[in-house]
Amino acid sequence: MEFTNLTSFQKDALREIGNIGAGNAATSMSKLINKKVDMQVPSVNIVSYDEMMDLIGGAEEIVATVFFRIHGDAPGTVYFILTIEEAEYLISQMTNDPKFDLLADGFENELAISVLQEAGNILTGSYLSALSDFTNINMQPSIPHLSIDMAGAILTAGLLELSQVSDYAIIIDTKINHSSSIKGIHGNFLFLPDPDSFPKIFNALGINSHE
Repeated sequence: MEFTNLTSFQKDALREIGNIGAGNAATSMSKLINKKVDMQVPSVNIVSYDEMMDLIGGAEEIVATVFFRIHGDAPGTVYFILTIEEAEYLISQMTNDPKFDLLADGFENELAISVLQEAGNILTGSYLSALSDFTNINMQPSIPHLSIDMAGAILTAGLLELSQVSDYAIIIDTKINHSSSIKGIHGNFLFLPDPDSFPKIFNALGINSHE
């Protein structure tokens, strides 16, 4: 089965899962920062490794990434990727520290690390829960790992570490806004199922390669 060219039905199914996950994540995030949060999923696509790099700004782009290994019936890897500016903005909203400098003291600041890990936890847990509910496939995330580095280094290291080369990723655009600011966060949620997991997920959704 070829997954690179999704039919409209397949995209609709994945977007619906993304929207349910985003809704759950927005509720959890609202409680965490005590502000109304709106979260949208403008698009869901399956992309190749090279396309994935382009979408997140290129391999040389410095990004803040929360990384998870997915255990269960459909193993894979998840990355929640933010630009440095977006990560700093998210930290400032969650900690009320408007002058936080992630590159200067990110790894010295345990609060900042825990904030990003918790945001990644919320999003990943919400999306996986929605996907599990739709597919009846058990998927559990590992503890979160935070990395700040060039996108290419983070993604390549993660894949090599797993000794798995996933050719494709499900990329869920995530737009996060809250009521007290017009400024938003546009993060990328990447789900890289292991090669054997792709057919399981689509078969469980009742989706094959034809409309």
